[in-house]
Amino acid sequence: MNRLPILFAGTVLMASAFASCKGDETTWDTYREWREANNSCLDEQAARTEEGSSDLYFTRVVPPYDQGSYVLMHWFNDRSLTAGNLKPYYTSTVHVKYIGRFYNGTAFDSSYLQTDSIFETKLSSVVSGWQIALQNMHVGDSCEVVIPYQSAYGSTGYSSVPPYSNLVFHMKLKDIPDWETP
Repeated sequence: MNRLPILFAGTVLMASAFASCKGDETTWDTYREWREANNSCLDEQAARTEEGSSDLYFTRVVPPYDQGSYVLMHWFNDRSLTAGNLKPYYTSTVHVKYIGRFYNGTAFDSSYLQTDSIFETKLSSVVSGWQIALQNMHVGDSCEVVIPYQSAYGSTGYSSVPPYSNLVFHMKLKDIPDWETP
């Protein structure tokens, strides 16, 4: 008699494990075309060159704390003019203006939709791609940032962002309020 509840619980656990594995496979299959288009676009952006030059348009930025992650960044401003400005830490609160788009140019989010058009957040509260990008910016820098899906919302997506979405942001670091030295 005591074995029946254990047998039932084991069966339920095995069924849920099987269903969750099947769900991942379904997501992989469901988003195959989207994933392939995103990855193709990411490869194109990584190989993109400056107009009229053989220099790469984007710089591949790899954080020292995670050699497997990266973002592609292109600065619109002269970085020598902002080099002496503040730079955020992982624990910093930042003010950012941004617009986020999918690989195909469709906008999915923007600080410009907010009343004051400034987005305030702790760096530790955003996707790792934003953390990497912002820690490589100084106040006043304006960049285009391409974030691979692994450093964004991964294989699950979030809200209006589908799984396997590489994200493209135009962002400007406006301020680091209450900046402190570590």
